[in-house]
Amino acid sequence: MTFREGFWSIYREAIPVLLIALLGGLFAGLVLEEIIESVAQFPGLLVMIPVFLATRGNVYGALVGRIASGLHQGLLEPRFEYNERLVNAVLASFINGIGISITIGVITWIGLTLLPGWEVAPLSHLVGIMLISGVLTSFVLIFGLLALLFAGYKLGYDPDNLVGPIVTTLGDVFGMLFLLIAIYVVGVLL
Repeated sequence: MTFREGFWSIYREAIPVLLIALLGGLFAGLVLEEIIESVAQFPGLLVMIPVFLATRGNVYGALVGRIASGLHQGLLEPRFEYNERLVNAVLASFINGIGISITIGVITWIGLTLLPGWEVAPLSHLVGIMLISGVLTSFVLIFGLLALLFAGYKLGYDPDNLVGPIVTTLGDVFGMLFLLIAIYVVGVLL
């Protein structure tokens, strides 16, 4: 493959995914508009949102990066079947995703409590919101990303061209959606 053919191959595979990412980002922005109304009810919420979304990309980007490498090296097949490498990567991502979500709630509460003049929601509210949204995003992102990665690989797409935009888009869309759901649930229960 020449340089020019390689360039156009990457470009041809990446542009449709990037356009979908653009639409997903716009949708996530619309959901953020709905969340803004909850800021008065849960002070500190806006501090957590960028951190929560960034960690979705970090945790699940590492997962699909490992899976893409396994596919390239022939260590994994592009299907849902028991494979120790796949199971370990999924479990590590699930535990990291939920653990970091709880940590975000705790550190936000501690940080805002220590800053003079800042109002902050109770620890149980912030951690509850992060825990619920963390669990929901973990399930959806793990299985959604693997399904998309496997399908793209079977269709001949290079997983490395799909991973970045797909992780950030799904993380933003489902992260914001599940934050909204978590805010509603915590508002009703607590």
